[in-house]
Amino acid sequence: MTTAAVAVPSAPGSLIIGPGPGGITGDTASLTWAQFTAGLRDYERTGMCTYPIRLKGRITAVDLATGEARPVYDTTTEPDGVLLKACGNRREHVCPACSQVYKRDARELVRAGLSGGKGIPGTITTHPCVFATFTAPSFGPVHSRRMRGKTILPCRPRRDARVRVCPHGRDISCPRRHAPDDPRLGRALCPDCYDYQAAVLFNLHAADLWRRFTTYLPRHLARLAGITQKELRSLVRVRYVKVAEYQARGVVHFHAVIRLDAPGDDYSPPHGDFSADFLADAIRQAAAAVSVPVGPDVDHPDCPLLVLRFGDQIDPRPIRHGDDDLPGTGHKLSVQAVANYIAKYATKALDAPGLPERPLRSLNDLRDLRCSRHYQHMIRTAWDLGGGKLSPARTRLCRWAHMLGYGGHFLTKSRRYSTTFGILRRARSEHRKRQRHPDGERDPWGCPLDERIVLILATWAYDGRGYTTTASAELALASVARAREHHDQADDEAA
Repeated sequence: MTTAAVAVPSAPGSLIIGPGPGGITGDTASLTWAQFTAGLRDYERTGMCTYPIRLKGRITAVDLATGEARPVYDTTTEPDGVLLKACGNRREHVCPACSQVYKRDARELVRAGLSGGKGIPGTITTHPCVFATFTAPSFGPVHSRRMRGKTILPCRPRRDARVRVCPHGRDISCPRRHAPDDPRLGRALCPDCYDYQAAVLFNLHAADLWRRFTTYLPRHLARLAGITQKELRSLVRVRYVKVAEYQARGVVHFHAVIRLDAPGDDYSPPHGDFSADFLADAIRQAAAAVSVPVGPDVDHPDCPLLVLRFGDQIDPRPIRHGDDDLPGTGHKLSVQAVANYIAKYATKALDAPGLPERPLRSLNDLRDLRCSRHYQHMIRTAWDLGGGKLSPARTRLCRWAHMLGYGGHFLTKSRRYSTTFGILRRARSEHRKRQRHPDGERDPWGCPLDERIVLILATWAYDGRGYTTTASAELALASVARAREHHDQADDEAA
C-alpha cells in the first residue's frame, strides 16, 4: 500500500503532501492514501474537533402532496458508517478546536456591545461603560504572585518571628518570588487556618451574589442621582456581560462589562447626567452592600451559618476607548483588549493537573483523586457539605464537587447587551449552507427546497465519541495545534 507523509497545515485549509518514511517524526505522520483522504474529510467536517460525536441515522424527504418518500442522506454511505459532529465543548483543555469557535463567538458578542456591529448601532461607543472585576474575600493565607509594575515581589515576607507562625505552629511566611507556572500558587500556607467551607460555599453561591448585585445596582444608581427607582427606569437601563474565572486558590471571581442605555430596544444613549465615573461609583457601593446568608438545610445538613460577600478588591474602570491599561495585565483598556480578555476566560476552567473532569459518583472517586492537596481538600469539603458521606450524591454541592462547588455558567449576559450566541451560530450555519449550495438547496426531486411542500424527517442515534481510525485522530490533533498557533498569532497582532 502506498504511503504519504502528511505535513500538518500551518494555516487552516492548507496541506502539503509528499512521500516520506513510516512512523511519526515531529509534525509528519505516515498514512495510507485512503486513511489520509478519510481523515481529511472527517477533519474538515468536524472543524478539527478532538473528540467528535459519532451519529448513525438517515434523512428522508417526503412530498406532502403525493406522500412519496425519497432518501436524502444515510450514514451507511460513509466509509465508517457514522457521521461525525463537533463536540462543541467550550473548555480549551478538553477540545482546543471547539473552544476556539466558542472564544471567537464570545469575542464578537462582547465587542458588538462595545463598538457596535452584529445588529448593534455604532453609536453604542458613546454610552457610559465600565469594566469591573469582582473578587472573593480572603479565606486564609495562600501562596500568591505579587507584582509592582513589572517587578515580582516576595510572596509573604515576614521579618518578625512572632507573626511568621500561625496559631497551629506553622510558618506562614514565604520570601519566594513565584513564577507564573509555580505549582504552589494558590495553595494554603496552613490548611488548618484556611476556611475551606467558606471557600466552597462562596463558589456555590457566587451566582446568587451576582444576581443580587444586578438587583442592587439600579437602586444605588437612583440613590446617587437623587431620584426614585421608578424615575430611574424611565431614564436608564443597565446592560452587562460577565465571565467567571477561577483563581489559583480555586475560588471564582467575575469580570464584567457594564453599560448604561436608554429604555427601549433601539440602543439609544442614556440621559447625559449618567457618566462612566457615576456608574463606577454605583458599582462600588452596590458590590459592598451585597450579601448572601447561608446556613444548614435539608440538602446541606453540615453547612455552617455564614454571610457571604464580595471581597474588598472591587475595581470598576471606565472604558474610554483610550490608552488605559487592563488591571494587572499591562494591556490597553480598549474594546479589542476587553473583548479578548473576557473571551479568554470564557473557555478556561481550572485546568490544574489531576482535577477530575466529570462529576464524582462515590467515595471511591474521592480516594482516586490525583490533584494537589489544596484542591483535594476543597473537593472533599464540597462532597461532605453536600451530604455525600451520608447519602447518594444527589445534592448540588456533590454534583459540582469536581468544580470545587461552582456550578454556574461561565459567561452570562443581559438580554439587550448585544447579539446572542444563537444568532452567531445561525449566521455561521447559513454561511456554510450558502457555500455548499450557491444556487440554493434542492430536494430529491430537483426543485428548490420548500418545507411547506416537502417534509424533512431526520433520525439519529448516538454511536459513541472520538474518531474511528487512529489516522483521523492524529491528523485532527496535529492540525488543531497548528491552527491554534495561527489564530493566537493573529489575535496577538490584532491586540
